Amino acid sequence: MQRPTFCMLAELERSQWMSTDAMRALQTHRLNGLLQGAWAHSPWHAARLNDAGLADAVHAGTVSLDDLSRLPTMNKRDARDNVEQLVWREVPGGVFKYTTGGSSGEPLIFYFGRSRQAADAACRLRARRWWGLNPGEREVYLWGAPVELSKTDRIKTVRDRLVNQLLLNAFEMSPARMDDYLSAIQAWNPKAIYGYASSLALIAAHAESNGVIPKLPALRVVNATGEPLFPHQRELIERVFGVSVAIEYGARDAGLMALQSPDGTLLTMDETHLIEILDNAGNPVEPDEEGEAVVTSLVSEAQPFIRYRTGDVVRRSGQVDPGKRGLTVLDAVVGRQTDFIVAADGRIMHALAVIYVLRAIPGVGQFKLIQHTVDRMEVLVVPDTRWNEAARLGVIQGLQARLGAGLQVDLKLQDVIAPEASGKHRYVVSHVPLQQGLAQASAG
Repeated sequence: MQRPTFCMLAELERSQWMSTDAMRALQTHRLNGLLQGAWAHSPWHAARLNDAGLADAVHAGTVSLDDLSRLPTMNKRDARDNVEQLVWREVPGGVFKYTTGGSSGEPLIFYFGRSRQAADAACRLRARRWWGLNPGEREVYLWGAPVELSKTDRIKTVRDRLVNQLLLNAFEMSPARMDDYLSAIQAWNPKAIYGYASSLALIAAHAESNGVIPKLPALRVVNATGEPLFPHQRELIERVFGVSVAIEYGARDAGLMALQSPDGTLLTMDETHLIEILDNAGNPVEPDEEGEAVVTSLVSEAQPFIRYRTGDVVRRSGQVDPGKRGLTVLDAVVGRQTDFIVAADGRIMHALAVIYVLRAIPGVGQFKLIQHTVDRMEVLVVPDTRWNEAARLGVIQGLQARLGAGLQVDLKLQDVIAPEASGKHRYVVSHVPLQQGLAQASAG
C-alpha cells in the first residue's frame, strides 16, 4: 500500500475552501470513523469511551464534536504506559514505530500509519503552494534527527519524487560549518528553507555578524518549526534572507497541526486535527486567551491520539482567514523553548542533539540537562522501573560521545523535576554563552 499523499493533497486543496458548517460536518464524519476504529482495535480507548457513556453513539456513528468534551483527556504518560492497549498493528498499510524528540522531558515511543504520514506530507505541500512552491522544487532543511542525517553527515542532498532537498545538520553548527552551510545554501538557491527556529536564527546571526548577505533569487519563504519563534528572531531571519518567515506548528506524536500563510495567519489543519484550547480547569478559553492545546488527530487510527494534552501553550484567535479559507486561525504558539549546547571543541548544537541521547535510554522517565561549562553537565533524571546501572552508564557515555570524552556528567536521580522560577519547564539549559555575539539568536 503506497502512501496516498497526492490524492490527499488534491482533497485538501478543495476542502480548504469549505464553509464552516461543511468543515464541521467533515470533521464529525472523520471523528466518528476514528472513534469506531479505536473502539474496535484500542481496548484502552474503548474503556474510556464506555465509561464516558459514548458507546451507543460510537456504534451508531452519531458522536458530535461537542460530545467529545465528555471524554477525559489523555496525556503522554497514558500514551506511553498503555501503548500495547492502544496500537492497531494490523491497520491497513502497516504501523511504523517512532520516538518523540523528548523536548517535553518525557520521551514517547508510539506508532503511526500511512494515513498519518500522508496527512503530514500533504498538509505541508498544500502550505508550500500558498507560498508559490510546487512539489519537488528545491528546499534546504536545517535539521538534525538521526533518522534524517547520519552522525557523519554535514551536508547531504536527497532527491526523490516528493523532495529535492539539501539537508544541513543542525546538530553541528560551529562557525566554520555555518560558513560552509551558507555557501551551500547559496549554491543550491532553494525556493524554501526549513528548520528549527533557533537554528535558523543562529545561522542568520552568524551571516550578519560576518557581513554575509546570501544571494538567493529563487527563495520565497523560510519555514520555522520545532519551537516558538520570537519576534526578534523573525526580524533577524527576514533581514538576512530577505523573505518572510512562516511558522509551522506540529509534534512528532500529534502530527502537523498548523501552518502560516502569506497573509501572516497561522491556519490549523482542520481536516486532520481537532484542536481544543483549554484552561487549567479544562474549559475552553476565550478568543485572545492562552491555554493548553488538546489535540485529536483524525488520522491517528494506528494509535489513536484522542483529546491528547500536548503540553503546548497556544493562544486562541477570534479572527477568520483573510485569504477566505475555511480553516481555523490560531493566534500564536507560546510554549516550547529549547536552547543550544556548546561542545568543548567549539561545536554549537541544537538542544535536541542531547535530548536524543536521553530519550533512547530505557529507564529515563523525565529529565533535565543543565550545561554549566563546556566540560560539565548536570543531568537530573526521574527514573522509571527500568532504570539500572546500564541506563546510568548509557546516559554518561551517550553524552560523552556527543560532547567529548572529557565531559564531566553529574547525574542526579530525582523524585520530581521542578519548573523554572518563571513557571516554565525547560529541559535543556545552557549557561555557556555562544561565541561571536550569537547569543541573541537563541535569547528568549
